[in-house]
This record gives sequence, structure tokens and C-alpha cells, in this order.
Amino acid sequence: MKRRNVDCAPGCPVEATLDLIDGKWKGVILFHLQGGRLRFGELRRKMPGITQRMLTKQLRALEDDGLVLREVFAEVPPRVEYELSEMGESLRPVIDALKRWAEEYRARQGAVAARPAGLSTHPPDAR
Repeated sequence: MKRRNVDCAPGCPVEATLDLIDGKWKGVILFHLQGGRLRFGELRRKMPGITQRMLTKQLRALEDDGLVLREVFAEVPPRVEYELSEMGESLRPVIDALKRWAEEYRARQGAVAARPAGLSTHPPDAR
């Protein structure tokens, strides 16, 4: 996957990180691989919404970027396993922080939805 040249402006490190884990599936793949080595089929079962083609494409991109290691076993049928590389492991705190933030966000959204109609979530105007 072709990477953009990210010149070091103030948001450069964030942009570079997001460029590596962009899209709907890469972060999810990295999250599932935090639990250890997984075969292709195991990953696919953990993400029922992803197509085989998209999973293959995303795994290749993560491998090309050095975040995931792929091991092919000379067996019939062929067995392929994926795991986080050392660089991929270094993203663990980032993925964990995204997970925590999403859980807190969903809890807040649930609390807002549970409020009786007519109650504002914003403080009253101080006019």
C-alpha cells in the first residue's frame, strides 16, 4: 500500500499513525491480534462483517507496513498464521486507548439516550 509523504508539521506524528491504521478494519485486526497468533479463518470469524478479499488486502497492508508478521506452513491444506510484529506490539497502548475511549463514548451516548425527553444535555444559557 502506498504511503503518503508526511512532512513534519505540527500534526505530523498523528497523521503518520492514522495513515498506518486507517480504514474500518486495520485497527480491529490489530486489536484481535493482541491476543496472540491467529489463523486467517480465526480472524475472519472474529470479524463477521469483513469479506475474505478485504481481510486479505488489509493483512497485506499491515504486513507491508511492518505491523503484522505472516507465517505460511508447508501443509495441505496450507496454514497461514498472523501475529503482531514488534512494531505492531508498540501500537498496543494506542489500540487499547481507542477501545477505552469508545467504551466511554458509548456509555455517555447511552446515558444521553436514557434521559427523559425535554432534559437538555447542555448547561442553561447564562444570558
